[in-house]
Amino acid sequence: MDHQNPFPFVLSRQLSHSPAVVFAAWTDPQALAAWWGPASHQTLVQQLNLHPGGFFHYCHQGADGSQLWGRFEYLEIGAPEHLAFINAFSDENCSLVPAPFGMPWPTEMYNVLSLSAKEDGQCQMTLQARAHHATEEEEANYLAMLGSMVQSFGQTFDRLEAYLGQKG
Repeated sequence: MDHQNPFPFVLSRQLSHSPAVVFAAWTDPQALAAWWGPASHQTLVQQLNLHPGGFFHYCHQGADGSQLWGRFEYLEIGAPEHLAFINAFSDENCSLVPAPFGMPWPTEMYNVLSLSAKEDGQCQMTLQARAHHATEEEEANYLAMLGSMVQSFGQTFDRLEAYLGQKG
């Protein structure tokens, strides 16, 4: 890991809602089902236990029936301004599994979500992430895919913004 840049993945978005509303969208199962993940898939929430050591376990299901399981393991919860969690691919039992990419990839990614109130009532949302317990080869592949990850998470954040817009 580059110790000068401990979080090589950083994506920010200004949202026209308070940190409390945005935090709720990150921690409510119905909200996460509505926006988390690619638009081409439906997100099915298996469990959400919002406490340190608890899990958000989900499945992205494609129109063709394909399934991609994942999970967050919550480490720190500082409502409504902070979440720290390990994101990973999983199976239907919430057990860790290798990434389905066909290349060495970190099993776990450490994420920090920060939400801060702006003077105009908006929220500055920043997600930072890094490979967690990765080999050098896994870390190198992770770093090589940062551009693709920014695009992917950008689309997911577009879905979050649309979801929040529907909430008023």
